[in-house]
Amino acid sequence: MSVAVQAESFLEMLAAERGAAANTLRAYARDLRDLESFVAGAGCAMADADAGVLRDYMAGLAQAGLSPRTQARRLSCLKQFYLFLSREGVRTDNPAALLDAPRLPATLPRFLTEEEVDALLGACGTPPDDGRRWLAARAALEILYASGLRISELLALPRRALAGDARMLLVRGKGGRERLVPLSVQARAAAEALAARDQALRSPYLFPGRDGQRPLTRQGFDRILHDVALRAGLDPARLSPHVLRHSFATHMLARGADLRALQMLLGHADIATTQIYTHVLAERLRAVVEAHHPLAGGRKGAGGLGNTPS
Repeated sequence: MSVAVQAESFLEMLAAERGAAANTLRAYARDLRDLESFVAGAGCAMADADAGVLRDYMAGLAQAGLSPRTQARRLSCLKQFYLFLSREGVRTDNPAALLDAPRLPATLPRFLTEEEVDALLGACGTPPDDGRRWLAARAALEILYASGLRISELLALPRRALAGDARMLLVRGKGGRERLVPLSVQARAAAEALAARDQALRSPYLFPGRDGQRPLTRQGFDRILHDVALRAGLDPARLSPHVLRHSFATHMLARGADLRALQMLLGHADIATTQIYTHVLAERLRAVVEAHHPLAGGRKGAGGLGNTPS
């Protein structure tokens, strides 16, 4: 089996068995081409590379200045590719299995305040001449903030998602996993207004592109989001679909949502992914202690801990 056939078979497996997204498949295809070039320079075939060659490859990525997240994705590709080869009987081991993952920086998700989200929604309230653009903006922002959808999930929503009086959306997320997310009254109203405006397009998508037969592109939505941010008086560099997703999660937790429920709403396969938002829980607990602990703010009263006898 040639290298090209091995790589193609691997990518087909990811798509068919794991429901890998198109962007993931393109990234992995680039990663495999880069690995093939490296191992050829080391004088061996990609299927025959040992742990030492792969370790040198990963070290080269770090020396080239690739970010830890990019290195981690490349390593994930390597581990899955060689596991695939071992299962296919091409080789008897996985040489990437014991390679160390790069240390990722502990960064907190960026999010907007509730007031900033209100400003964004308000910026769509009085459309200028291009009224449809602002209807689309309002509907997208309402749905993203009410449900925490990924941008790929939002743009793939079918027009039939609004059929009937359903108050839930059926969403197909990463890995083909389906989940139900709530649709607020405001989000449904905004989406219905957009759908009525787009009725002549006869598009199968809730957020159609220019020709109506394909969904709005990510780049097209980014341009809309940029304009909304300017109208709301916010720096467009602070705003992205993922920031809105983080804002949804952060505000839900701040108002008492359960972490497990949030995991289901966000479509995280592992609750460890959802735990990046526990900084909100920590802040809320600190506020509770400051409000109710007898020594909060330096107070010392009868029965307080400061007066406990030794």
